[in-house]
Amino acid sequence: MDQRSTFWRLVGLVKPFAKRMVLAASLGMATIASGIGLLATSAYIISRSALHPSIAVLHVPIAMVRFFGISRGLFRYAERLTAHDVAFRLLARLRVWFYQALEPLAPARLLQFQSGDLLARIVADVESLEHFYVRVLAPPFIALMTLALMWALLAPFSVTMALVFTLVMVLAGVGVPVLTRYLSRTLGTRLVQVRAELNTALVDGVQGEADLLAYGREEAHRERVRALSEEMDRLQARMARITGLQVGLSAFMVYLAVAAALAVAVPLVHGGHMNGVYLAVVVMAIMASFEAVMPLPGVFQHLEGSLAAARRLFEIVDAEPAVKDPPTPSPEPRDYSIRADRLTFRYRPSDPPALVDVSFTLPEGGKLAVVGPSGAGKSTLVNLLLRFWDYEEGHIYLGGHELRSYHQDDARRLMSVISQNTYLFNGTVRDNLLLAKPDATDEEIVAAARRARIHDMIMSLPDGYDTWIGEQGLRLSGGQRQRLAIARALLKDAPILILDEATASLDALVEQEIMEAIFEVMADRTMLIITHRLVGLDRVDEILVLSHGRVVERGTHRELLTQNGLYRRMWEHQRQVLAIAL
Repeated sequence: MDQRSTFWRLVGLVKPFAKRMVLAASLGMATIASGIGLLATSAYIISRSALHPSIAVLHVPIAMVRFFGISRGLFRYAERLTAHDVAFRLLARLRVWFYQALEPLAPARLLQFQSGDLLARIVADVESLEHFYVRVLAPPFIALMTLALMWALLAPFSVTMALVFTLVMVLAGVGVPVLTRYLSRTLGTRLVQVRAELNTALVDGVQGEADLLAYGREEAHRERVRALSEEMDRLQARMARITGLQVGLSAFMVYLAVAAALAVAVPLVHGGHMNGVYLAVVVMAIMASFEAVMPLPGVFQHLEGSLAAARRLFEIVDAEPAVKDPPTPSPEPRDYSIRADRLTFRYRPSDPPALVDVSFTLPEGGKLAVVGPSGAGKSTLVNLLLRFWDYEEGHIYLGGHELRSYHQDDARRLMSVISQNTYLFNGTVRDNLLLAKPDATDEEIVAAARRARIHDMIMSLPDGYDTWIGEQGLRLSGGQRQRLAIARALLKDAPILILDEATASLDALVEQEIMEAIFEVMADRTMLIITHRLVGLDRVDEILVLSHGRVVERGTHRELLTQNGLYRRMWEHQRQVLAIAL
């Protein structure tokens, strides 16, 4: 996306607030006009007073000074209030808009981005757009209106003086900004990139601190953070130097405009073509008018950074989701059976297939296990059922209808999923359980926790179910986090339960107890068990054995043990491991 299209797309986002933006710009113009009026009338009073006129002659100018002095403060306050109110409302709207754009991309399309980079986009990049709406759009409009006002003020005295003023003002408002943009042409983009890289490094350092310490890499990571911080400091120092040059040149232009105006006006006064009283008025009006020009050099600096941030945001917003909803979704299925027919899937066209020609039928209330070594394609099947990815070959049917025919949210609403890496939020135990069923009663919460064999542990915590468990549940052990995730899935009470290595982090005894409780609670529900630990599989109706994405065996637990195949080898290996552990 080029800069022009990015610019106009950003402008388009402000349409709901266009009237407020115009009001803010108008108030800014009124502020400048009041400043010009204040200095011009003050200069008139001082110059006129030197001639010792009747005090009655000064009544109106004195009143005007009071008016302009008061109105300038009021207009400035109203302008800042309106402009920042619009900017903050717009930023809040942009954050929601950006997050809504993220949701359909998860998880398939978001794998190409780092979490720290995404955080930088949704926080720092969105915030940097405030400069675009406050410091980029309005100043050129205000400067043009000020130029028109000054032309109307100076032209009656001398068209030449008005032309000279216009030339210097254009030089200050266009020449200086072009120069500063040339000096900082890639600086804004690089600043955004380095900020994102630094943010990613900091997030990685915090989240992976234990591993960095364990492998002795904390110093290397610290050096990386230091190098990025120093580069950001250098870039910001360069930007500060350019800003200083811009401020100095802008101040020089003010004095150049005053000197040029005096060079034209003084001969007019000597020739009797201009009242000497107005000489000071012209000088002070010109000095006040440059308040409108001072922000213009910064426009290009802020514009560069804002456009770079916008391109990073639009990169996410414009990304095509991996899965799309149908135009006319199917209604809720008549039953909760699942059937796969010759299912084949690749994560990327260049990748080898993760699933090849997989077929199975799981009737409503049935129990199906999918087992196999790591990398066999077991979790891929869960990703397809949850519509995180879309399958390109074969079919998946839910209740007799193609899974693609349902709205994604409708399909997921029918499923409870317990995975090995279930995320726990930074809240209380109760908050995390209510995620599955916000209107659940205390009795339902306790019942689900009891089934997951975690109620007693929760009650031993300082505040019971209202205990804060920290980010990702870090105040709990791995087994406790997993049992809490199991309780959450049981609380949802969905007609379909999917266990994706759900008990992998539990010891054998607790795993056996929880699996028995799950089979008891879900006796009449559809269950799909994804696992490489063969616990409780004698209670399922059918077992699929996957290897390299293909179904190499299928049957019941007893049937598969009679075959000298992969399942039997996995079973014997597990028995040996358990025997050694005991």
